[in-house]
Amino acid sequence: MQIIEHWIGGKPTAGESDRLAPVWNPATGEEQAQVRLATVSDVDAAVQAAKTAFASWGQQSLSNRSRVMFRLRDLVERHELELAKIVAAEHGKVIDDARGEIVRGREVIEFACGITSALKGGFSNDISRGVDSYDFRQPIGVCAGITPFNFPVMVPMWMHPIAIATGNTFVLKPSERDPSASLFIAQLYADAGLPDGVFNVVNGDKTAVDALLDHDDVAAVSFVGSTPIAKYIHERGQAAGKRVQALGGAKNHAVVMPDANMDWAANQLTAAAFGSAGQRCMAISVAVAVGDAADELVGLLKEKAEAVVVGAGDDPEAEMGPVVTEASCERVVSYIESGVAQGAEPVVDGRGLQIEGHLGGFFVGPSVLDKVTPDMDVYKDEVFGPLLAVVRVDTLEEAIDLINANPYGNGTAIFTFDGGAVRTFERDVNVGMVGVNVPIPVPTAHYSFGGWKDSLFGSSHIHGHEGVRFYTRAKVVTSRWPKHTESQAAQLNFPTSS
Repeated sequence: MQIIEHWIGGKPTAGESDRLAPVWNPATGEEQAQVRLATVSDVDAAVQAAKTAFASWGQQSLSNRSRVMFRLRDLVERHELELAKIVAAEHGKVIDDARGEIVRGREVIEFACGITSALKGGFSNDISRGVDSYDFRQPIGVCAGITPFNFPVMVPMWMHPIAIATGNTFVLKPSERDPSASLFIAQLYADAGLPDGVFNVVNGDKTAVDALLDHDDVAAVSFVGSTPIAKYIHERGQAAGKRVQALGGAKNHAVVMPDANMDWAANQLTAAAFGSAGQRCMAISVAVAVGDAADELVGLLKEKAEAVVVGAGDDPEAEMGPVVTEASCERVVSYIESGVAQGAEPVVDGRGLQIEGHLGGFFVGPSVLDKVTPDMDVYKDEVFGPLLAVVRVDTLEEAIDLINANPYGNGTAIFTFDGGAVRTFERDVNVGMVGVNVPIPVPTAHYSFGGWKDSLFGSSHIHGHEGVRFYTRAKVVTSRWPKHTESQAAQLNFPTSS
């Protein structure tokens, strides 16, 4: 049985823990490896390695840091297929989907390659007679990332390239469900010439999480995951005096207006609901059909959901793989059952799906429930699986009110050709990321990712320029260079610009 270890100080490390957790193959239901769960002392070892490395890495020139990022970018591109296979084996998503997340993660590395532009400060000449003022940003120290299972490459890349390019060092605690991708990235960093200790990986559970949150030498913590844990991370991290960006869960709605291209909308919703088996924080889990759109939309969704090819992640014909664990499979099935019991109409039922040659896999097929209402559990909760709920409303205003009443505010979308409807929707909806005829409005790396309401704790979104600000702090200098012979009497009044 393979034992997956940590990466501390530039090399694989077993650490002190004898606790192990299973790593499953979701397509077969078999245990394929075990991962070590870090102790507090293991976390401390990683933080100390990062702290030691910060003393020199934080003083590196911007051009040297950028060169490492350029080399890392090339290595990630060169090893894309190999990395995608690792993701597919442990997460379960199909190879093409895994390659997609790697490409989106690589975009953040490309943003970090241009960190010299992102860190440019300002200069004001003669703000007062003979006085100049300018500002610049400096790294803050050891930063930590705590990331979820659903994007084992992309979500960590939302964090560590920017943190490292701005001069910080980093300790990553990936999900123990699919940890191998992070160790592969650690080796690529080493191959790119990153000094030992700048990037570290500690595998673990709550013990490791709390150790990072409580450690005096960790300056900032980034988190992506469920809302209850995001709230916990934010509160505990802030109580320990750290900067915290904590992104939580979602219940993303897509509004379909009667004038929309229905075939286009149905295709987009099918991809957004069932891609990665619905295990995306930006997945569309609720389709809001407005007025006459409902019957046609539901008919098309049935046709397209039933046509999705489900199989193992390494099956080149498969479009959707299994969910990550048996418990996840049971959870999705329970929401289908509760939705039907509470009055929803099953349009496509993915329960009981079996894949030939993978009978022990964690498979549940694409599922669509119609006539879902806001009081049903399947609407209220984040299911995190291939289940699309259809809610019928009469007007756009009713659709907006429905979305705004939901406690989550991560992403939303509208499908229409009506510019006035779009303008009303994008201004009145209380959601952080909005798509117009785009079902998953994840911004590119130059913009920042983050929701509103219970989808975000704290004020900082992730990657882009908000990411740069999160991992640095500003320093403002006011300077005067008097002549050697110049003399001025002490002035006790408050100084002004004149």
